[in-house]
Amino acid sequence: MERQNKIIKTSIKGIIVNILLVIFKLIIGFIANSIAIILDAINNLTDALSSIITIIGTKLSTKAPDKEHPYGHGRIEYFTSIIIGIIILVAGVLSLKESFTNIINPTKPNYTVYTIIIIITAIIVKILLGSYVKNIGNKINSGSLIASGTDALFDAILSTGTLIAILSYLLFKINIEGIIGLLISLFILKSSIELLKETSSELIGTRVNKELAIKLKEAINLYPEVEGTYDLVLHNYGPMQMIGSVHIQVKDTMTAKEIHILTKEIEKKIYTSFGIILTIGIYASNTSDKESLKIKTDLEKIISNYKEILQLHGFYIDSKKNQINFDIIVDFNTKSPEKIKRKVINEIKKLYPNYTYYVIIDNDFSD
Repeated sequence: MERQNKIIKTSIKGIIVNILLVIFKLIIGFIANSIAIILDAINNLTDALSSIITIIGTKLSTKAPDKEHPYGHGRIEYFTSIIIGIIILVAGVLSLKESFTNIINPTKPNYTVYTIIIIITAIIVKILLGSYVKNIGNKINSGSLIASGTDALFDAILSTGTLIAILSYLLFKINIEGIIGLLISLFILKSSIELLKETSSELIGTRVNKELAIKLKEAINLYPEVEGTYDLVLHNYGPMQMIGSVHIQVKDTMTAKEIHILTKEIEKKIYTSFGIILTIGIYASNTSDKESLKIKTDLEKIISNYKEILQLHGFYIDSKKNQINFDIIVDFNTKSPEKIKRKVINEIKKLYPNYTYYVIIDNDFSD
């Protein structure tokens, strides 16, 4: 609730500032007959619209989970970021069109000192607003606020270009409004494409943040019963809601009761420390005897010859089935992971032919 209130309050401040800028810039733009200033005002209007969309998206994203959406509605925030990205994209395209028109058929502007004062004020206001909104967005992990803040900073650049065009005309009687508008339009288009690409990646699913993955594994490995942490997978259902799973390796001599107590303690710690709901699976370890340890050591030597294999884990010898089980993580760039797996099995089988082998190829989900 506190996060939602911060997003809404910040967005409302942005709406008020942008509407005021729109009014002043439109008045000055029409008086000065400046297409650059008018386009600048229209761009501020899209910012106000972006903030309204952010508020709506924030309200919708905090809806409680239901039968159709058991993971909640947090990903709606990503859709609002995409909408904002599209708005920026459209603004860039329109600005590009008007800039070309102005280059072909330039209009004669009528600048005054008041025009310069308004534009300089707009630049300062936009820098302050953009920095403020983006900073809040980073603090509370709001993609929509970060997008709005970034857009506001781009507007400051846009207004700076307009100021350069004004000074160029006043000092040298050279009209470069169209050229400045063209350069700025391309810059806006680039930023919109980057925003859309980044947000789309979040919706598709991205790799677990390296710093977060390391911290999670370090927290789990602090428990003395844990011999290793593997297969960390996190699913993002909104900026503030993550659900995932992880495997821990423990001795196979632990009882079900001991494992239950351990995993519940770890789940509680991860949730209270990171706000992540984590399901914990188990890899049992039984390499305490000399033969098992030798087999694992030989397997590690074999795997070390394959640069495509990033990790070996889950090693376990099932003496009743006379079966050796283990998992390998293969690099995503590997063209034929199954071929690599077969080679490893063939090599270890030459050394220990009396065993059958069950090998799982895991994806490289996290560091």
